[in-house]
Amino acid sequence: MARIAGVDIPDHKPIEIALTYIYGIGRTSAQKILAKAQVDWFKKTRDLTEEELARVRQILEKEYKVEGDLRREVAQNIRRLMDIGCYRGLRHKMGLPVRGQKTRSNARTRKGPRPSSLRGRKKK
Repeated sequence: MARIAGVDIPDHKPIEIALTYIYGIGRTSAQKILAKAQVDWFKKTRDLTEEELARVRQILEKEYKVEGDLRREVAQNIRRLMDIGCYRGLRHKMGLPVRGQKTRSNARTRKGPRPSSLRGRKKK
């Protein structure tokens, strides 16, 4: 397995897909990186030479913020919103949807499972 930006990327997948295992790199970013590194998108990771891998690593280090640095930055941005007390920050604090979704009947991903004490109770 090749290791790029602290992540083991799979050998059996095309390098374009394998790069998306790195936090902060999607398909479009992967294609741009490979174009700059002059690497064929459809080549499997195991078929890459050390030189090609080194070029990809170098481009990632220079031009992209990925993995730990990016996660830290996102967490700091959320913390800043919570500290200043803006609407988005309050929604993050309360664990509710941040981007305007309705919460009366949905939002179970953010709110978690329904309280069990209310489930299955009959109305009188």
